[in-house]
Amino acid sequence: LHEGYYDHDLRLALFTDHQIFERYHRYKVRSSFGKKEALNLRELTDMHPGDYVVHVDHGIGQFGGLETVEVNGKKQEAVRLVYKDKDVLYVSIHSLHRISKYKGREGESPKIYKLGSGAWQALKAKAKSKIKDIAKELILLYAKRKQTEGFSFSPDTYLQQELEASFIYEDTPDQYKATNDVKADMESENPMDRLVCGDVGFGKTEVAIRAAFKAVTDSKQVAVLVPTTILALQHYKTFRERLKEFPANVEYTSRLRSAKDQSRVIRELEEGKIDILIGTHKLIGKNLKFKDLGLLIIDEEQKFGVAVKEKLRQMKTSVDTLTLTATPIPRTLQFSMMGARDLSIINTPPPNRHPIITELFTLNEELIREVIDYELGRDGQVFIIHNRVQNISEVEAMVNRVVPKARTVVAHGQMEGQMLEDRMLGFINGDYDILIATSIIENGLDIPNANTIIINNAHYFGLSDLHQLRGRVGRSNKRAFCYLIAPPAHLQTPEARRRLKAIADFSELGSGFNIALQDLDIRGAGNVLGAEQSGFIADIGFETYQKILNEAMQELEMERGRTTDDGRPTGEGRTTDDRRRMKEGRMTDDRRQTEERTGVTSVVSHRSSVVSDTSVDSDLELLFPEYYIESTRERVRLYRELDEIASEPALIVFEHQLVDRFGEMPPQTVELLNVVRLRWKAMEFGIERIMLKNDRMVLYFISNQDSPFYQSAEFSQVLQYVQKNSKRCLMKEINGKLTLSFGNIGSVRKAVEIISGMVLSP
Repeated sequence: LHEGYYDHDLRLALFTDHQIFERYHRYKVRSSFGKKEALNLRELTDMHPGDYVVHVDHGIGQFGGLETVEVNGKKQEAVRLVYKDKDVLYVSIHSLHRISKYKGREGESPKIYKLGSGAWQALKAKAKSKIKDIAKELILLYAKRKQTEGFSFSPDTYLQQELEASFIYEDTPDQYKATNDVKADMESENPMDRLVCGDVGFGKTEVAIRAAFKAVTDSKQVAVLVPTTILALQHYKTFRERLKEFPANVEYTSRLRSAKDQSRVIRELEEGKIDILIGTHKLIGKNLKFKDLGLLIIDEEQKFGVAVKEKLRQMKTSVDTLTLTATPIPRTLQFSMMGARDLSIINTPPPNRHPIITELFTLNEELIREVIDYELGRDGQVFIIHNRVQNISEVEAMVNRVVPKARTVVAHGQMEGQMLEDRMLGFINGDYDILIATSIIENGLDIPNANTIIINNAHYFGLSDLHQLRGRVGRSNKRAFCYLIAPPAHLQTPEARRRLKAIADFSELGSGFNIALQDLDIRGAGNVLGAEQSGFIADIGFETYQKILNEAMQELEMERGRTTDDGRPTGEGRTTDDRRRMKEGRMTDDRRQTEERTGVTSVVSHRSSVVSDTSVDSDLELLFPEYYIESTRERVRLYRELDEIASEPALIVFEHQLVDRFGEMPPQTVELLNVVRLRWKAMEFGIERIMLKNDRMVLYFISNQDSPFYQSAEFSQVLQYVQKNSKRCLMKEINGKLTLSFGNIGSVRKAVEIISGMVLSP
């Protein structure tokens, strides 16, 4: 129940447990359309004319919009790309997955390629060769980690259950899953190496506290490594508060501590009296010795330097490692797919959390007075960020002049340790109304009562830094505000204007992933992927890098002759059950309705794809007509979404959503959706390209004649089909490429039926 009620007739007052205990309402997400899906729909695949884009086969060009073209008298929609010397390339809507928005180094324009030149292919080949070398090392590293025996932690005790039950908020679904993933990793025999990603304030610290306590209950010590002294102090307070009722001794070490305290911590740590130690990079110094270290928690790994990471890499081989990051990263982070690192993403915001209202202004004392008066009027506190220590006192003087009643305090990294700690604690405890600080507060600071932040000279900050700073507010159920102070737009660099526009545009909850695609913080990506690869990201764009990385991994797997999870060799068919169900006529209502609507008998196949992609050239009218979906931007988005669908159930959901939003699908759209099914079938049977023109269909098989496909059961099935249907089709070799032709194919539906016939033929 949302809340209780009063019955005045019976003089009865009914309350929910959340009202009585002053907790937030229980949080539930509809599983049919969770936050994760909603975020993916809003990702920055919306391209604008003039944006740089990467075509995986032709290189970097500029997006020229969506255009209607005629092919053999039939209307089709295609994406227009402009290359060097104004060359134009029209890309079919069936190949949108081959285009990605260029994400390279901030502030640098990429090289636009000449169509038809070999420069792009040479760069791709060089990148793939280098990536394969590094990927091999990662595979070996992962294999070594899997072979290393670690400490297998015990299942949850009653103390663990009490700790988790004492959390005053309801776990979000992502938080719950991340917690279970971490605990399962800790209980396994191999050392854990899990990365937990989530936007600022989404509850990663609670996951870390539960993991730390699980280690402590097995008499193991925990090291929590953080990038700043302020964050060390913040985590110390948080861990102490959460574990105060439990048998866990928490300490921290940083330059804020006195020499006497530091010596005591070093001695007690070696004696095993300290269970959890929180600290900056000094934590992995030679003078600190753990009696029995069982878990290493790293917060914001990308903030550490190369030397620290090298030490961490050595520690990770035998110790369970949990890495937390709030820095926006792209949704893929393919290392989890490669197995080099396990990944949990916390995408769901905590309940009753509001988006942070973000506005951009020039310096205006009257505005600053209004902003501060409003926040203090609701008993709140204010952050003012000024990243210049030399004149930070001038900012304090200005604030004292415009808001004389406010209690201000200054904090920055060059202060003496004890003074900085006293001032930070004073602000946390409410002794001050306004904290004027440098970006030292960027990471992890959690003060729910501070819900307004003013960032001076915002144009000097990176996009990732602005997002992190903004995350210092809006951490309670109060409406939060972020004000960016910058010079007029004409005095800023183009890159600064883009950054400020992006941070202002993407202020909704969970927007970190959108911001990542806008900026991608190449420095962070380079640190995660390795220094050798960051240059390639700038040259070819991040998403293209990911595609090449995937291709390289597939090639390595083929070279190594890997097997699938269930022990079958990669590529072995697994459609026997599907065939049996089809013959017995057992289909879900959804599947039956889809078949009636599309006219295509769909088989959800679990067969591994033989080729990574199939291109489709057609002169048929396959599109979302303008009268069906009027908005060009929405059509581009839906084309892109359709192009990335990878399973029949997902395609059925997409169809239902189309019908629900726009009404019954026109024939051109039904056939457009059938193209997706056609590509899936073709990929299973080694077909790299399909030509569907002038009522004829030509299938082009894998061009590499040494491919294992030509010795596979799938190819044998194709040959059997050709022998049985020699009057219907013609197989021949043209310029070293094997083709299979069919006549009288006037629709995509017919094409799908023919290739499905090859699949189902005994």
